[in-house]
Amino acid sequence: MQALTILRPGEATLTEMAMPSPQAGEVAIDIAYVGYCGSDLTSYRGLNPLVSYPRVPGHEIAGTIAALGEGVTDFTAGQTVTVIPYFNCGTCHACTTGRPNACVNNQTMGVQREGAMTGRITVPAAKVLPVDGLPLRDLALIEPCAVGFHAVRRSGLQPGETVVVLGCGMIGLGVLLGALRAGARVIAVDLSDAKLEIAKRLGAHETINAKGDVRAAVTALTGEGPDVVIEAVGAEATFLQAVDMVVTTGRVVYIGYAKAPIAYDTKTFITKEIDIRGSRNALPQDFSDVIDCLKANPGAGDLIVSRVASLDQAPAALAAWDADPGAFTKILIDLRAG
Repeated sequence: MQALTILRPGEATLTEMAMPSPQAGEVAIDIAYVGYCGSDLTSYRGLNPLVSYPRVPGHEIAGTIAALGEGVTDFTAGQTVTVIPYFNCGTCHACTTGRPNACVNNQTMGVQREGAMTGRITVPAAKVLPVDGLPLRDLALIEPCAVGFHAVRRSGLQPGETVVVLGCGMIGLGVLLGALRAGARVIAVDLSDAKLEIAKRLGAHETINAKGDVRAAVTALTGEGPDVVIEAVGAEATFLQAVDMVVTTGRVVYIGYAKAPIAYDTKTFITKEIDIRGSRNALPQDFSDVIDCLKANPGAGDLIVSRVASLDQAPAALAAWDADPGAFTKILIDLRAG
């Protein structure tokens, strides 16, 4: 079978892989759709410190069960499923305290281990989530939305609070949906008017184009500042902006990570007595919450998905995203297409 492989920074091509068979405790999944993630783009650009080459990317998965390994009885062939793509050690502090998403030995599909941008994969049965009641395409949106939902969980966002979401890419839109589900007022910020329009149509209460004075615009809308700022860009400017604009005693959550060290005026942390929290990956409950949310918002996928390409078109689609990242919110690869 064919797979998309990032051979080295700037070079992705189709390669041949052997068709896998499930071992004991595993499930074989025929892949229908895989989404390109921001980590795939950084890997393609040579900016992902966690990846080694060559690497098959892909961990935003929609598929159907093809076969069951010995001892697996909870699934049936033909079920539509997604996958929790994080593999944790089970013994570190994060794992033993109920936060395996932050495992110090974490291996994510498509990053530290081979991903799903191919015809069939095998994974432990415990990583498989059956999903019904959603279009098969939209199952590939569950994992990236779950990352956003987890950031909302980390923020402790309460009904009636105001949150500023910095960045309306895929993860930022997941934050938006999670924050709306939590009953918050959402202010979405991005450089792209097109992405802000998507945010508005998904339910954002206000939108701000980041080409202007974001701090002034947020202050005009909130007074002293928002209760929570969630950063989903991973840039120095937005890292600093989050701390600057959040209300005194507010909370800042970082999902993206900047590619270089950032110099803060740490006095701000103390004088404003703010909480700064990181957010990594997602928990099973976040996946379940996203599934419920997408079922309640059946048009969300149509707004979020920018392009669907075949596997043959996947290298060119990745190169196009690299050349103009602002033009796409979510690219899906249809592994069933010729």
